[in-house]
Amino acid sequence: MKRILDLVVALIAFFILSPVFLVIALLLAFHFRGSPFFMQQRPGMGERIFSILKFKTMSDRKDSEGKLLPDSDRLTSLGRAIRSSSLDEIPQLLNVIAGQMSLIGPRPLLVAYLPLYNEHQKKRHEVRPGITGWAQVHGRNAISWEEKFDLDVYYVQNVTFMLDLRIVLATVSKVFRREGISSRDSVTMEVFKGTNTK
Repeated sequence: MKRILDLVVALIAFFILSPVFLVIALLLAFHFRGSPFFMQQRPGMGERIFSILKFKTMSDRKDSEGKLLPDSDRLTSLGRAIRSSSLDEIPQLLNVIAGQMSLIGPRPLLVAYLPLYNEHQKKRHEVRPGITGWAQVHGRNAISWEEKFDLDVYYVQNVTFMLDLRIVLATVSKVFRREGISSRDSVTMEVFKGTNTK
């Protein structure tokens, strides 16, 4: 039932948001003078790897050694506006339609983090990753990794239609208030380096 709801709602949402999708894609293509999309390999349910699709919000600026500059230096003013309003997440509706993601679930993180999870944290991959989730409405990037993973596992172990509905309503509120977009010390989220707890 959850997959059917995901598919129906994602199709309707993408149809309604398609004008916004096209406008943002054109703006970013002109702004970055290239592809308006950001694609990256992420682990999904069962740790199966897929390509997540988002609108691009950072430039590809590099230092003298050819390494990408820090996120704070590459995040453009237009990218910041799109990120703060969560419009960069719209392309992920296509991931939901393809069955790689759910509307609600733990956010898909970097493939490089897979060997760093402990047994408790690995449980976050027992369901499809989501565009939004329990951790996102409880702080998003403004909470610690350990708090984030505990919230993810709580969702996995307690997923119900009513919990998903609560998350949807809370997400709408968070988006309008633009809360938790950045961590305490970064424009995104600090790199996860593993944990020895649980």
